[in-house]
Amino acid sequence: MAGSPARILMLAVTLGLCHLAWAGYLSQPTLLERIQASGELVVVTRIGPATYYRAQNGEAGLEYDLARLFAEELGVELRLVSAHSLTELFETVARRDAHLAAAALAITPERERRFRFTEPYMSVQQQLVYRSGQPRPTALGELGDKRLEVARYSNHAETLSKAKLELPDLSWKEAAHASTDDLLYAVWQGQLDYTLTNSNELALNQRYYPELRAAFPVGEPQGLAWAFPKSNDTSLYHAATSFFDRIRADGTLTHLIEKYYGHLDRFDYVGTRTFFEHVTERLPAYRHLFEEAAAETGLDWRLLAAIGYQESHWNPRAVSPTGVRGIMQLTMATAKHLGVQNRLDPAQSIFGGARYFAQARDKIPERIPEPTRTWLALAAYNIGYGHLEDARIITTAQGGNPDSWLDVKERLPLLAQPAWYTRTRFGYARGWEPVRYVENVRTYYELLVRITEPGLMQAAPRSEEPRGHGTKLQMHDSIESAY
Repeated sequence: MAGSPARILMLAVTLGLCHLAWAGYLSQPTLLERIQASGELVVVTRIGPATYYRAQNGEAGLEYDLARLFAEELGVELRLVSAHSLTELFETVARRDAHLAAAALAITPERERRFRFTEPYMSVQQQLVYRSGQPRPTALGELGDKRLEVARYSNHAETLSKAKLELPDLSWKEAAHASTDDLLYAVWQGQLDYTLTNSNELALNQRYYPELRAAFPVGEPQGLAWAFPKSNDTSLYHAATSFFDRIRADGTLTHLIEKYYGHLDRFDYVGTRTFFEHVTERLPAYRHLFEEAAAETGLDWRLLAAIGYQESHWNPRAVSPTGVRGIMQLTMATAKHLGVQNRLDPAQSIFGGARYFAQARDKIPERIPEPTRTWLALAAYNIGYGHLEDARIITTAQGGNPDSWLDVKERLPLLAQPAWYTRTRFGYARGWEPVRYVENVRTYYELLVRITEPGLMQAAPRSEEPRGHGTKLQMHDSIESAY
C-alpha cells in the first residue's frame, strides 16, 4: 500500500540526509581544521634548558623551536602554556586545555596507556646523579638510606617503581612540584644525595653546576617525543607525524639538535671551575669595556666576553707563541688594520676585537640565519675568512650545505689534509682548531647568559601569567645562579 505524500517526503528527506552524511557534507570539522580555523595552536611545555626559556635576545629552547616550526607549517600562531610540574602538564593535556605537550617527555609504558606519542625525535639515557666529592655508587642497591628524590609522574619515578620489584629496600621521594632542574640544583647544593635525570638534561645543567656527576646509567635508553590526548580524531597527531618525518628528511631536526647540544660533547670540570673563578676575579674589570664595544658594534657583550675568555682568559697581557697579544689576541697585521696601537691595552684590544668580529660577521651571507651566521663568523675570526670559505667550498663539493655550521664543521678538519688543502685557494690550515674554538665560545657565552640572567628557567606563578597573544611565561630572578 502506497504511503501518504507526507510519509514519502519524510522518507526522501531522511534518505537525502543519510546520503549527505555518508558523503561527508554534514561531518564535523576535524581538530586540525578547527585549529587552522581558529588560527592558534596551544602547546603546553616546561621551563628548562632542554625545553623552553626566554633570554634577553628572545625565546629559545629545542621544544620551542620545534613547536614554532610546526605552528608555521600549519599556518597558525603558537601559544605556549607553562606547566609548573609534570602533574600539571599531563593534566593539561588530559583535559584538552592544550592540543599537545612538547616538553622533552620520555615515552614510557605507563604514559602510553594514557597518551599518544609521536615517533621519538631524540634518544636519552637515564642516569643516577650525585655530587663530586661524595661516594660514587655503582648500582641502585647501594643507595641505602641516602636521600634520593625524583619528580612525581616522571619517567624516573616509573623506573624506580619497576626496580623496587627486585630491590624491596629501595626508597625514594617523589616531588610533586619540583622540576628535574630543581632536583639537580638540590644535589649540587648538597640538599639531596641523588636524583635521576635524562642524559640530555645532565649535559645541559653540568655546565652551570660542574660538580654534578653521572654515577651509572639506569634502565634502557628512552625516546623523547610529543604527547597527545588519546582520541578518535587523529588529524593533528598525523600532521605532527608528517612534520617530524619532513624535518628528519631535510636535516632540520639534526640542525636544531646541534644548535642546543652540538657544543656539549666534552665536559671539562677544571675548565668550567676556572671560568667561574675568572668571572668573579677578572671580568668585573673589563665588563664595561665589553658592553661599550657591544653597543658600538651591535653585538651581545656576553658574546664578545666569551670570545675574549677563549682567547686570553681575560688576561690583558697574554702573549701567544705565534705573537698574537692582548685580551682579544690580535695579530700585528689585524691590529694595524683596525687602528689598534697597543694590543696590550684592554680597551684598544676589546674594541679592536669587537670591530674585527663584526667585520667577519658582515662577510657571512645575510641569507644564513642566526645563530649559524654567528658560529661561522666565530670560525672566521679564529682561522680567517679565506679558510672558512675553503671549507664551505669543500662542503659543497661533498654534497653538504655550506650554509650549515653542522656540515661545515665536519669539513674544516680536512684543511689539514694534503688531499684537500692542495686543492684550496688558501691552502693548509689547522682546521680542527676553529671547531673546538666555536664550541668553547658557545659554552662560555651560554654560561655568561645564565649567570647574568639567573631567572631564565623560572616560570611566573599562575596568577601572574600575562594574558593575550603569545606565550604565558614570564621570567623572575628567583633561581640562584652559581655567581
